[in-house]
Amino acid sequence: MTLEEAIATQPVWVQIWVNILFLGAFVLPLALLIWKPSRLAGLVTVAASVLAAGGVYWLYGQLGYVRLLGLPHVFLWTPLVVWLWRQRMRVDMPVWPQRIILLICAVIAVSLAFDYLDVARYLLGERQPF
Repeated sequence: MTLEEAIATQPVWVQIWVNILFLGAFVLPLALLIWKPSRLAGLVTVAASVLAAGGVYWLYGQLGYVRLLGLPHVFLWTPLVVWLWRQRMRVDMPVWPQRIILLICAVIAVSLAFDYLDVARYLLGERQPF
């Protein structure tokens, strides 16, 4: 079973959330490429998201559909959100990129809340597949 097939077995709200996460972490950052002051933020966000997705796919191949799949998000997106927030506050950052960064941070923060909880539960012994 592929990761996509495993996600398809989850409740509908999880499937919807995965689509929102994709939009917030992969598509929306591409809009930041429009403005020169936000280009680096867009590139770094897409790069971190691609690396996190690669880590999730690799862990899925090693362990299956377990709670530890959030670990790449925790390692890569936690510092990313802090950095993005600082980028958002730059005086030369136009208003629309500030709003886009805020939305990206909100989506990633919600994902991180799930990821931290799932990783903690895995480390505390909940190792069975979903």
